[in-house]
Amino acid sequence: MSARKKAIVAVVDDDKHLRESLQDLLEAEGFVTHLYASAEDFLSKFESIPADCILADVKMTGMSGIDMLRILRTKVGCPPVLIMTSYGDTRMQTIAFSAGAMAFLSKPLDSRDLISCIKRAVS
Repeated sequence: MSARKKAIVAVVDDDKHLRESLQDLLEAEGFVTHLYASAEDFLSKFESIPADCILADVKMTGMSGIDMLRILRTKVGCPPVLIMTSYGDTRMQTIAFSAGAMAFLSKPLDSRDLISCIKRAVS
């Protein structure tokens, strides 16, 4: 990632307050954010709106973040995907990594860990 271009992080979560909190945090760290309330909304715009990294929740209304990840992995140029969840366990973590997730983060998110993961993902 060049010093002149800000990395774009797509945040996909059906919790509006969490999306907006993540937007505040990430933009304070110098990232550009695009917010999506569902996996379906994100997928419908994936090819027209660039993202350098995707941060997606597992459990959402409609399609899950894991199912979205499986679809994304079939597309050319899929950026790194970080999966987050409040319902994480070893089985869910294994499923996420098997589907191609770069990281598996438990909610409530630790802001330092999140920023570190995103920086690794976009570098």
